[in-house]
Amino acid sequence: MAKVAFLGLGVMGGPMARHLKVKGGHDVTVYNRTAAKAEAWVAANGGAFAATPAEAAKGAEIVFACVGNDDDLRQVTIGPDGAFATMSKGAIFVDHTTASADVARELAAEAEARGLVFLDAPVSGGQAGAENGVLTVMVGGDAAAFAKAEPVIAAFAKACTLMGPAGAGQLAKMCNQICIAGLVQGLAEAIHFAHKAGLDVEKLIATISKGAAQSWQMENRWKTMDQGQFSFGFAVDWMRKDLGIVLDEARRNGARLPVSALVDQFYGEVQDMGGGRWDTSSLIARLEKKS
Repeated sequence: MAKVAFLGLGVMGGPMARHLKVKGGHDVTVYNRTAAKAEAWVAANGGAFAATPAEAAKGAEIVFACVGNDDDLRQVTIGPDGAFATMSKGAIFVDHTTASADVARELAAEAEARGLVFLDAPVSGGQAGAENGVLTVMVGGDAAAFAKAEPVIAAFAKACTLMGPAGAGQLAKMCNQICIAGLVQGLAEAIHFAHKAGLDVEKLIATISKGAAQSWQMENRWKTMDQGQFSFGFAVDWMRKDLGIVLDEARRNGARLPVSALVDQFYGEVQDMGGGRWDTSSLIARLEKKS
């Protein structure tokens, strides 16, 4: 059992922290910007809550975070009452936020200067993966720190891989989002085409999902896409944030991402339709609307 802290109890962080406490049996202190959410989490799961990241991190062997973006991450680490100020020498900060590789490298250097270790460890698997404790975790940073953190991360992960030095976890997550963007658009177009062609979509998916077209998106999203239901899963607003990070990085490293750039524009159209909080499979909505 480890003494840990978890900063950020959103749709991903809340379940992840719960698995640390309930499945992992760890001593968990939580922090959330909205204090009432932290209080409710403790009432439901046990553990303790703290008023600031610094208070939560004090004495913890590992501090986890899952917040919104680069600025939120800086706020809970090096901002006023940030966790880095009170973490013990040698303690590990594991960041599950999908953020930029730049901020990961920045905070890894700042942590090292303070005698701490920072691991960038974005996740894939969405809300369902967090709730079921089967996330995939991509990690950048020190190998010894990874070896210590990985057994604790296992409470909410089915796979956890060290991808390379600081920033490598975030770069791997960018590749993940590139793949998803193209897959969801392809699936949306196939279902839209099937509607136009008069095919039975259920029979179609039952057939092509057994061949080379099969994907997680097809298995888990075809039915709700067919029915025009988008009230769950990973929100369009979040995906646009992630694709913005991807496209910024591509401009720096010279990668050419025409499909990702186009799908990002399509998600912008979904936002204009009022679908910012719809899940990412709502790409089909813009096709059906324009048909």
